[in-house]
Amino acid sequence: MKRLLDIVLAALLLITLLPLMLLIALLVKLTSPGPVLHWSRRVGRHNKLFWMPKFRTMHVGAPQVATHLLTDSHRWITPVGRWLRKTSLDELPQLWSILVGHMSFVGPRPALFNQDDLIRLRTACGIHDLVPGLTGWAQIHGRDELSIPEKVRLEQYYLDNISLWLDAYILAMTLLKVLKSEGVRQADDLPAKNTYQKAA
Repeated sequence: MKRLLDIVLAALLLITLLPLMLLIALLVKLTSPGPVLHWSRRVGRHNKLFWMPKFRTMHVGAPQVATHLLTDSHRWITPVGRWLRKTSLDELPQLWSILVGHMSFVGPRPALFNQDDLIRLRTACGIHDLVPGLTGWAQIHGRDELSIPEKVRLEQYYLDNISLWLDAYILAMTLLKVLKSEGVRQADDLPAKNTYQKAA
């Protein structure tokens, strides 16, 4: 049932939001040279790797570290990048990942391929058996502000209590928090190995 709902909702949103996504793509293209999408190597269900798309928010050639670690991060973020991150609109291409089955609307956010600590803890708790999500229980309880152990503790709660009603609640709370821009860290999505950065 959850997979069917994912397909139907993702298809409807892709159709409905297509004009907005085309506008964002145009803005990204016109304000900085490079591809419209950034494809990030992520960890999926059963720790299988997949490529997750996001609208590009950094200039091509930016150092592969978290934005807040750059002494002049403002020069690397594109003119529309900070706004896209703050509003989470850079995540819209992941509707495609949901449609093809790499992701779900609700689940643990897919870890970066080099987030070894997070991957190890999730595997030990069985969280790696879940399909990663566009949002999740951890996202509505701190998002980028959470430590790895706290994130995994919250994801364990979701694993133990998963239901369509809980998913509906998470989606509603996510929308509210996105509108308030709560818990968003302005960071690149390719953190240094064994350090926690924004993986959302």
